[in-house]
Amino acid sequence: MEKVKGKVWKFGDNVDTDQIIPARYLNTSDPAELAKHVMEDADAQFPSKVGKGDIIVAGKNFGSGSSREHAPVAIKAAGISVVIADSFARIFFINSINIGLPIVELPGVSNEIDEGDILEVDFINGVVKDITKNKEFKAEPFPEFMQKLIASNGLMNYVKEHYMS
Repeated sequence: MEKVKGKVWKFGDNVDTDQIIPARYLNTSDPAELAKHVMEDADAQFPSKVGKGDIIVAGKNFGSGSSREHAPVAIKAAGISVVIADSFARIFFINSINIGLPIVELPGVSNEIDEGDILEVDFINGVVKDITKNKEFKAEPFPEFMQKLIASNGLMNYVKEHYMS
């Protein structure tokens, strides 16, 4: 995956894993079931509004809280193509890459991009373009290995593809 394009859904600072996927739904690990409840404690209508390819833009410390892998799984299963935030909780960052959910850390982005904007994200070059506002932002491009993990849809698939044939 070199580029994605989608509509922005915006969230603030310190969105924790309980807001991403509330603990009351952790009795399942089915991605489709988790997607039905993604972000509902932050925005009750979000699961019915989000579309395939949409993008989450958030403030600081996105994904804080518990280390549950369910959080990035729910986001990815809901069709979100990338999460862009000022900063991420480290465990959420790692879990996201491990399950093949692209994330982009771009300090200050939450002050520049509005909900409803259309973005194009170039992962290879680290460019986030706000098509709505005709602005570009430069992020750190994914290292080649992380690009391979995401292209394989996560660490487990990467290992199966490259080491278990």
